[in-house]
Amino acid sequence: MDTLDDLTASVNYCMEKNGCPAYDRAAVRQMVGKGVYVLMERALAGGRENPCYDACIRDFSDYYERHMLDHTRPFVGISEMLEDLKGRGYRLAIVSNKFDAAVKELNARFFAGQIEVAIGEAQAKGIRRKPAPDTVFAAMQELGSRPEECIYVGDSEVDIETAANAGIPCISVTWGFKTTEFLKEHGAEHLVSTPEELEQCILDWEEQSEP
Repeated sequence: MDTLDDLTASVNYCMEKNGCPAYDRAAVRQMVGKGVYVLMERALAGGRENPCYDACIRDFSDYYERHMLDHTRPFVGISEMLEDLKGRGYRLAIVSNKFDAAVKELNARFFAGQIEVAIGEAQAKGIRRKPAPDTVFAAMQELGSRPEECIYVGDSEVDIETAANAGIPCISVTWGFKTTEFLKEHGAEHLVSTPEELEQCILDWEEQSEP
């Protein structure tokens, strides 16, 4: 999902409401990936010690809940790729550091019938945020899958760490929040630049793993 415009608008809403400087799209792109608490920590001078921190968390969450569908859309080619993978028998899940309710709503809105499981930030339920493997293990449990049957796809260093912590291979896509160079510097071993390349990489992986 290309969520950056709605995330940027949400950050700037709470920044402006609390008298803090706004950010452009490129700056927000560098701050996202580890959930809203870290996002606000990075956006505010002084981080969590900033007196506006708690208010910004609330304001961001409220605004994003109401506006997360303003500009967010699947990247070009993603829906077709997912449909093809599902037709080949793959079972698909989303794990995210966005709020659990938002993740489930976005999945229902854009990927109903394609992606079976969507899990977001739910620390209150004892599920730690990525790069802890908790969301991945929860998705595996819901899908009835084993680690050796799974491949993780992500666009950040957090995803590379999450896959490693879950003990599963990772494919890094280059059309998300981080550059190819950044991903390589943070340990990416398998990179793809289009949904078509991603699907072929998954199919090749399956073929290589067959006895």
